[in-house]
Amino acid sequence: MTDRPPGARRAALTAAALAEPAAALSGYTIGVTADGRKDELATLLEARGARVVLAPALRIVPIADDAELRAATRACLDTPPDIVLVNTGIGMRGWLEAAEGWGLAEPLRSVLSRAYLVARGPKARAAVRTAGLHEQWTPDGEGYEEVVDHLTARGLTGLTVALQLHGDSQPEYTEALQRAGARVIEAPVYRWAPPVDQAPLHRLVDLIIGKLVDTVTFTSAAAVQAVLRAAGTGADALFDSLRGDVLAACVGPVTAAPLRRQGIPVVTPGRARLSALVRTIVDELPKRAVTLEVAGHSLTLRGHAAIVDGELRPLAPAPMAVLRELAGSPGRVLSRAALLQSLPRGADEHAVEMAVARLRAGLAVPGVVQTVVKRGYRLPA
Repeated sequence: MTDRPPGARRAALTAAALAEPAAALSGYTIGVTADGRKDELATLLEARGARVVLAPALRIVPIADDAELRAATRACLDTPPDIVLVNTGIGMRGWLEAAEGWGLAEPLRSVLSRAYLVARGPKARAAVRTAGLHEQWTPDGEGYEEVVDHLTARGLTGLTVALQLHGDSQPEYTEALQRAGARVIEAPVYRWAPPVDQAPLHRLVDLIIGKLVDTVTFTSAAAVQAVLRAAGTGADALFDSLRGDVLAACVGPVTAAPLRRQGIPVVTPGRARLSALVRTIVDELPKRAVTLEVAGHSLTLRGHAAIVDGELRPLAPAPMAVLRELAGSPGRVLSRAALLQSLPRGADEHAVEMAVARLRAGLAVPGVVQTVVKRGYRLPA
């Protein structure tokens, strides 16, 4: 796993600085599961003060044996499709590049130019136009269901649809088109593969289960499925975290679909852009922060840090866990045994005392965490 701490942002920030966009995510830890554009997304998040955990869930690799793609291309040339669905920009470019290698680029481009071209999203549309072609329609929400509904409404009986696959086959959509009367040619251009090093992904799953990240971002449905597979027997614990403390942020509704089927709440931007995804996270995370007035001080819990009277105080996981437990019952005395439940398994009551000591040192404000003799600790809220 690669952690990317935002350097000087770990220092205490003033209240005015925290109000600036550059510090909007200070104190939060965000997991990034993307591969191809992970650095771009990480940079956008770090520019707003977040700590980023990079854990690519998948990588895109060209199909080693292109016999299937060549056969699909020949089928398109022999029976020109009436409709062509371009799912991804990388897929469209890869298809034309492969056709060029076979000496079929111009015949394929000619066939595509006469078809009703559907580009499922801005990247696909850009690739279509770069190839000198023009799309006839693009869905607003980039969802497969929207595409199927649109094509079915136009009428598919007796028509041929060429479907550029998005990594793996999507049988539910192919079958929906076939049920509407279409003949479907599937064009596989690339496939998803596990990351070369899977340790960061498994580490991120552990962090999600342990609620040590505040948000996990997804830019493809395949990445969602990869994270769920990586969870293995811990899938239920992963679901519990994503239904509660850990925010799932997806670039669009297609990406979010596997999580929503599990009853997991998801936030998505109005447009499928990385910058829009980051803005959505900036809008959503502060709403989840807990703010209390404690012993005459303003205390806000934000991810892996507390904001005390407008100053950011980064905390280690154990003292932060104790603070969250105390803030969950403000004013109430919690015993060492009760606080022990918030710490990792194997910890003892001495570990609670150490966590409280580190918490007090980290907050640097006396009186916020009170000791009640022979009973435990409380926040005098």
